[in-house]
Amino acid sequence: MSRTSFNELLEAGAHFGHLRRKWNPAMAPYIFAEKNGIHIIDLNKTVVKIDEAANALKQISRSGKKILFVATKKQAKEIVSEKIKSINMPYVTERWPGGMLTNFATIRKAIRKMGSLEKMVTDGTYDNISKKERLMFSREKAKLETQFGSIADLTRLPAAIFIVDITKEHIAVKEAKRLNIPTFAIVDTNSNPNEVDFPIPANDDASTSIAHIVEVMAKAISEGLSERKIDKETQSSEDKESGNAQERAEELAEAVKLRKKEGKKIPHLAAILVGNDGGSMTYVGAKVKACNQIGFESTLIQYDESVSEEVLMNKIKTLNEDKSIDGFIVQLPLPKHIDELK
Repeated sequence: MSRTSFNELLEAGAHFGHLRRKWNPAMAPYIFAEKNGIHIIDLNKTVVKIDEAANALKQISRSGKKILFVATKKQAKEIVSEKIKSINMPYVTERWPGGMLTNFATIRKAIRKMGSLEKMVTDGTYDNISKKERLMFSREKAKLETQFGSIADLTRLPAAIFIVDITKEHIAVKEAKRLNIPTFAIVDTNSNPNEVDFPIPANDDASTSIAHIVEVMAKAISEGLSERKIDKETQSSEDKESGNAQERAEELAEAVKLRKKEGKKIPHLAAILVGNDGGSMTYVGAKVKACNQIGFESTLIQYDESVSEEVLMNKIKTLNEDKSIDGFIVQLPLPKHIDELK
């Protein structure tokens, strides 16, 4: 099912392109028609591209990586900061700092400087400096927060970058391409969609169009983060169960060692395997191996698939009557195995 629809995009005004004289010929596949000198974008193709981009962003966020959003144009600033802040992703809504990606180490130094100034406020250092120094530090801190406050948690290069208007943010696009960072973008009829990996043909000037598409992307990322949380909880639960099973096995092994030391009888397991298919042999082999690991004695009895039912039942009866055998399993060449314990 699509994450958005033709009608939703139409209501958001995503179909309006630029004047014909401003168009980029590379956008021709995404243009539906021309009306009053303005190109109309084919929203059916926009729906497909939105789904492709959203699914890719979902997978990236599920892997625990960061996605950087870039939108410095007036119509998009508040929209991006509001919607992206809620999913805890970094974003740039002020002037793009040149070298933000290609010279990331220097940007990190500025972010650390901002952190040190914030620490001065909390640890009381501000109270021990002159009024002039406080004013100077406050101005510097405000400037850094404006420019880098939204990317303070970005400790490494982002796994992807989402851009609103690649013509305006051409420097960000070039930096991302240079570092082979996947690029996602809302591309209007005056831009070249070939410059980004996941172009979304749509109106990048109308706030309603930007808001709708960014919201779809934010929801996809949120889904990825939720699935990552579930995956972590599941893995934690499995690790815990595995640890408990290991502890029980170790305790049982110690108990067996103690029985051997005291000269007491060691549990003995017999396994009957009928046939030689891989699944059955793996299953029975795992059972026997587990017994051996904890010190149990084990006996493996294997028959060909042509063995008669009478021979098999007689063997089971013999094992059942054998006082030295404490338990046995029977693995038949069927989808389900039969476990039998005395």
